Amino acid sequence: MDEQIKQLRKSLGMSQEKFAKEIGLTKNFISLVETGQRNLSTQSIKLICRLFDVNKEWLETGKGEMFIQKTENEKIAEFLADVLKAGEDDQRYKFITAISQLDEDEWNTIQKMAEMFVKK
Repeated sequence: MDEQIKQLRKSLGMSQEKFAKEIGLTKNFISLVETGQRNLSTQSIKLICRLFDVNKEWLETGKGEMFIQKTENEKIAEFLADVLKAGEDDQRYKFITAISQLDEDEWNTIQKMAEMFVKK
């Protein structure tokens, strides 16, 4: 698993320090994992897979794709779950609340604006 951890961390563009902080470990421990001197706990493996959408089989064996491919609906559902968890004071929550009150004409206007941005 040492090579997979190193490869994952680099593909995420993270230093050992940042990666370690994200998963609640120390830079030194991650360094030891990457050199094969230490192993990650089952809990740390689960956390890495959840936080970074990593394929557990790949992480443990090197087989398969590094990342789990999610559908657009799954991505949207996760985003909305995060927004709801953040609560009413979160800016994303306030934005979604505001757009949920738009009527059809207002949605059409937003769609036209979005199309103009994409064309540029």
